[in-house]
Amino acid sequence: MKKLYEGFDLCHQSTSVSMTINGPAPIILAMFMNTAIHQQVEKFIEKNGRQPSRDELEQIKAWTLQTVRGTVQADILKEDQGQNTCIFSTEFALKMMGDIQQYFIDHKVRNYYSVSISGYHIAEAGANPISQLAFTLANGFTFVEYYLSRCMHIDDFAPNLSYFFSNGLDPEYTVMGRVARRIWATVIKNKYGGNERSQKLKYHIQTSGRSLHAQEMDFNDIRTTLQALIAIYDNCNSLHTNAYDEAITTPTENSVRRAMAIQMIINKELGLAKNENPLQGSFIIDELTDLVEEAVLAEFQRIHDRGGVLGAMETQYQRGKIQEESMYYEHKKHSGELPIIGVNTFINPNADENAYEIELARSTEEEKQTQIRNLQDFWKRNEAECPAALDRLKQVALQNGNIFEELIECVKVASLGQITTALYEVGGQYRRNM
Repeated sequence: MKKLYEGFDLCHQSTSVSMTINGPAPIILAMFMNTAIHQQVEKFIEKNGRQPSRDELEQIKAWTLQTVRGTVQADILKEDQGQNTCIFSTEFALKMMGDIQQYFIDHKVRNYYSVSISGYHIAEAGANPISQLAFTLANGFTFVEYYLSRCMHIDDFAPNLSYFFSNGLDPEYTVMGRVARRIWATVIKNKYGGNERSQKLKYHIQTSGRSLHAQEMDFNDIRTTLQALIAIYDNCNSLHTNAYDEAITTPTENSVRRAMAIQMIINKELGLAKNENPLQGSFIIDELTDLVEEAVLAEFQRIHDRGGVLGAMETQYQRGKIQEESMYYEHKKHSGELPIIGVNTFINPNADENAYEIELARSTEEEKQTQIRNLQDFWKRNEAECPAALDRLKQVALQNGNIFEELIECVKVASLGQITTALYEVGGQYRRNM
């Protein structure tokens, strides 16, 4: 982690780090926080020519935690429903999410989001825009209920929650942010008594990955531009525009620059986008907002009838619905009923499969072996201290202590794999209900 962020000042006000990790999120987040603290310690040593005292180290740690900016995804509910990178049992993973948030409250971590409640991967797995929004908001309220059950106050943790949605080209995406904010603000205010800050839903948009196609790859930028325009008109807090070649490989530097240009041109050159809310008051927007909200609330009722989010997960309700909607989408795409230009309609009659000379991003065998050696060197350096650190971690878990607080220390001497294996013993490994 220190190598990864070398050259970046993680505590600079212009630096924000978002980590899209879920199953191992608490462990990797602990590594990240340690790296941010380490950078500030290095600055202290460079400035003062000595190591900080114990009190000075605590001050550096406290300041760093209160300053560092970013987001960790850590959404274990959508993992079960849509993405499949669960490693710990759902109950234990929820406990660790709560430990992260409690640690954030105790250490006044205000600029870092403890969870990005994610609909993007639900959409990528096949859900339509209504299901994406309904499942994601329902997951968010489930986290709220769980944190409240641990005696956290709504206004202490709600500002640390953020959302993450996908934007396709269906009309419902045009009002996704409006509907999400209206439902969230209403529930937080009237059901949970949250203050004005807690009522404000913050969300990130990523343009749709599954709308990218290997055929006529250049057209992907056109789709991404329209999806980005929808997101900006709907007042998203932040935006990621996909690169046109992501259907084939990890984006190249050139394709990433083009993707970034889409945002920059909309924000800097498109006159209408300079208006804060250019679509407000439009009949179609107001009508869509009401219709989408009604559909989302109807889905809430179906989840409620199945015992809430966790109860519905027991029978794989969300997962089954996502798969049905994915199959429906694929059938319409393959039949041509859902037109996709250059893919299933208006196909280029002179298409050349070798027209694109794309640089494929692949690790070399040498790079793989280097990483393995780095890990083995880390094990060797810490072989004396690691067993005791892992034992302390397991004891904290067994005694219902704050696992994340112990992880902050444990990651200094134990690897991700070692920690994961240790936590399996006390928290259980994920097994899908069949």
